[in-house]
Amino acid sequence: MSERPDPQVRGFRAAGVHCGIKDDGPDLALLVSDVPASVAGVFTRSTVVGAPVEWSRRCVRSGRGRGVVVNSGCANVAMGRRGQRDAREMAERAASALGVRASELCVASTGVIGEPLPMPRVRRGISAAAAALRPEGWRAAAEAIRTTDTYPKWASRRVRVGGRLVTVAGIAKGSGMIEPNMATMLAFLATDAAVRPAALRRVLGSAVAESFNRVSVDGEGSTSDSVLLYANGLAGNAPLAGPQTSGAARFAEAVTEVSQDLARDLARDGEGATKLVTVEVTGARSAAEAERAARRIANSMLVKTALFGGDPNWGRILQTVGAGRIALQLPRTRVRLCGVEVFRRGASAGPAARRRAAARMRSDELEVAVHLGAGRGRARMWTCDLSYDYVRINAEYTT
Repeated sequence: MSERPDPQVRGFRAAGVHCGIKDDGPDLALLVSDVPASVAGVFTRSTVVGAPVEWSRRCVRSGRGRGVVVNSGCANVAMGRRGQRDAREMAERAASALGVRASELCVASTGVIGEPLPMPRVRRGISAAAAALRPEGWRAAAEAIRTTDTYPKWASRRVRVGGRLVTVAGIAKGSGMIEPNMATMLAFLATDAAVRPAALRRVLGSAVAESFNRVSVDGEGSTSDSVLLYANGLAGNAPLAGPQTSGAARFAEAVTEVSQDLARDLARDGEGATKLVTVEVTGARSAAEAERAARRIANSMLVKTALFGGDPNWGRILQTVGAGRIALQLPRTRVRLCGVEVFRRGASAGPAARRRAAARMRSDELEVAVHLGAGRGRARMWTCDLSYDYVRINAEYTT
């Protein structure tokens, strides 16, 4: 992760500062376009949401915006009218400092649920962040949105769109309470491509479906899940208006690639995780059944603890698929762990195969591949193992 180049997108500035919401480290970030930009957003479908999600949902409806103000350490969830006032004030304070309208700024908050924001500190932080904005400030912003994350997460791509060099970049945070439903914990993407708002919504929706919606740490969705994508057009390409526009497919691919890089980082950095796990399911009756099987495997505590222990226990994998009543043809089913076939033709591949798989499972990146032998449906998920530290972190989260 740290070897990736720091992102920088023409016409965007970012900052991350410490204002005292958390005991130490940066805890307030700004990401701003110097010019009006198209914006698209995807948010949690939870019925329990924070005031910042409600504010930002309204802001993206117009399809135009300037940026986002974010704090970590406090989620501003279940705070009633006070929470709504605080979210609005965050936007208004940032807008005043930047000389834009409050309705052009989204708000995001992450951290402990049910605690009030320390607004005097937040006000000072917004002023400090506005003064610290700079084109190379993305890494600082990525640091400021962290909670239990062990490292900041960013990714970028450069592609040719309509003969112009376009950059797509993003930052994200998330380590626990992750199985997104149309979003992830927090992710903020920006591009200097010119894209119409409707086209941007389609691109983001597709990218989220193939990235953030395919990652799970613990099977829990957050109250604050938000993904935002801004496009300010300073690359100078002809505006992308739909999938048939020249360069649209390559642009969409770049957004998906950046999103997938960030999604994998979320799984890799799962609370207490020691291994990044890719789950591939093929041979299902449909894509929907393949995804359901992949999610069962990715979320099974029995599977995740076996992966933590390096135990090539294919029985746990087949058990959870069967418990989900997912169609398969057992005589045609195959299970591979780190490339080693441990189950085939309805039976174990034998102790030698298990030993080879166990040796490969010492790696910090694992692959679980299951072929169900029932059709052509396929799906992919990213997850992590379940270690002792996950219990410790979450047992002590508010204490």
